[in-house]
Amino acid sequence: MTTLLTTEDVARITQTLGLPEVFKRLVGYLEADYLRWNEFDKCARVASHTEDGVIELMPIADASLYSFKYVNGHPKNTRVGLPTVMAVGLLADVATGRPELVSELTLTTALRTAATSAMVARKLARKNAKSMALIGNGAQSEFQALAFHYLLGISEIRLFDIDTAATAKLLSHLQGLPGLTLKVCASTAEAVRGADIVTTVTADKTNATIITPDMIEPGMHINGVGGDCPGKTEMHRGVLEAAKVFVEFEPQSRIEGDLQQMPAEFEVTEFWRVLKGLSSGRDSAEQITFFDSVGFALEDFSALRLLRDCARELGLGQDVSLIPQMANPKDLFGQLGLAHASSTLRAA
Repeated sequence: MTTLLTTEDVARITQTLGLPEVFKRLVGYLEADYLRWNEFDKCARVASHTEDGVIELMPIADASLYSFKYVNGHPKNTRVGLPTVMAVGLLADVATGRPELVSELTLTTALRTAATSAMVARKLARKNAKSMALIGNGAQSEFQALAFHYLLGISEIRLFDIDTAATAKLLSHLQGLPGLTLKVCASTAEAVRGADIVTTVTADKTNATIITPDMIEPGMHINGVGGDCPGKTEMHRGVLEAAKVFVEFEPQSRIEGDLQQMPAEFEVTEFWRVLKGLSSGRDSAEQITFFDSVGFALEDFSALRLLRDCARELGLGQDVSLIPQMANPKDLFGQLGLAHASSTLRAA
């Protein structure tokens, strides 16, 4: 049997364990998998682009487990009542190919993206970071805000979005949370000014310049989340030129991230090298660091492992017969239940 987890199951996991604990566990799973980077069979995601958006498959495997995520990105979806991003994923046993888990990944993608942002920032941001600018207050924004609050101790978040309703939505969810001050700003420049960390999570599929070189200050850590497909950027290239740049999987980031603006020889560091101590992270308090976050299949692999383990721990999920249960594995036709197959075929 295969375990099926719905959005309700993932919500129940978060409600039962608490969001701080879910983020903590996610980072633990992420770090454990990033530390064994070379054990994975990796590739850039496979994408189908149209004028309205993109649909992608994100596969990865180690010696024991295979996973993939189906995910889209359609910025106009909110006009017809659909999320910009929707996702489902699968975790399978490599030895047999048997699907162990099928799960919603729309909620989970937001959780794992925020957890990844916080994991990276713990290594790259200044140790005394307390304030963050959050540019883009849509579906991903609360997850980013809370991950940085719970995991890094960020106590002030400055908000800006061209859609004031999105900011109002975020405020309705987070206002009054103990230890967190929210400040609504009139522009990106106002929000960014003096911030220790800058997170951009905008949705438009355009070559935008949300952050320009004149906005950045010594010691900032920039977490660029929204530039995640060809033709979609958030940074002026001068921001990357001024920063030490970190990526997840370089072959994918050069196609999809803000890195797509830069020449092939532009130097970047894959983050797993920092975790393993093979490369340095931040080299000084004054250095500007930039994480070109596009989302990588390893993060979904980690998230699916966590969901599987939490479902077992909490007794959640439904066993479904996606694969025939056969006494004789060679008798697939018998699963159709045609008691008199020859007469049925003649009648047809």
